[in-house]
Amino acid sequence: MSTETNQGAKVTLYWLDKSRSQRIVWLLEELKVDYELKVFKRGKDMLAPQELKDIHPLGKSPVIGVQAPGADKHIVVAESGVIVEYLTEYFGKWMIPKRYPEGKEGVIGAETEEWQRYRYYMHYAEGSFMTMLLMSLLTQNMRNAPVPFFLKPIGMISGAIANKIDGSFVMPQIKGHLAFLEEQLATAPNGGGFFCGNSLTGADIMMIFGLEGAMQRVPITEQSHPNVYHWIIRMQQRDANKRAAEKVTEATGEPYVPISKAKF
Repeated sequence: MSTETNQGAKVTLYWLDKSRSQRIVWLLEELKVDYELKVFKRGKDMLAPQELKDIHPLGKSPVIGVQAPGADKHIVVAESGVIVEYLTEYFGKWMIPKRYPEGKEGVIGAETEEWQRYRYYMHYAEGSFMTMLLMSLLTQNMRNAPVPFFLKPIGMISGAIANKIDGSFVMPQIKGHLAFLEEQLATAPNGGGFFCGNSLTGADIMMIFGLEGAMQRVPITEQSHPNVYHWIIRMQQRDANKRAAEKVTEATGEPYVPISKAKF
């Protein structure tokens, strides 16, 4: 089904601050899809509000709602990877690399490198990579958790445990991932510039949140990781990403700050 055929569909994005949902705003702007943005704010406990559970039982964001012209049901799609695949399938097939060369359709092992990378990063972003970042966030919270003065010794112990976990496992893993990503960008097909080749794909949309977050834990500079560093800067400077920030700023009444410039 063509992109033009689906332009009458109504897309609603349920956006939560300090969440993965911002990359879906970016994607919608890249696709030039008309959408409604509904904003939710975290509570003092940093959790999503109960109202998000009215949209999806887990109360997580991002979530999109889709109402197609003439359709008899409202579709709710959750999970970033699923949302990216769903939106690109219907509104932006140009963001999905071609799977097979001409004449090799359906042949095992004939998949293009661009498509193989695309499929990999659609899962890697929230699997292997984000797992390490979440562990890093956990150890950071262990060190920074406030404790009464009479429990300071316990706080010191938990801090020491966090340092041990970070030093022996988490940070070496994150550094290993960054070295891998640096090499992947250096060897991307057709001149590179993006994770799957020389054009933007859903894989780049998926990778932005984790790499912006990683900048808070490991120095990512022009000297240490030039390919990753310049990729992040170029993604943030894309017109569609800037429009996404403006859209959220207008909807929330507060300037949108990328996670790489905020506390992760």
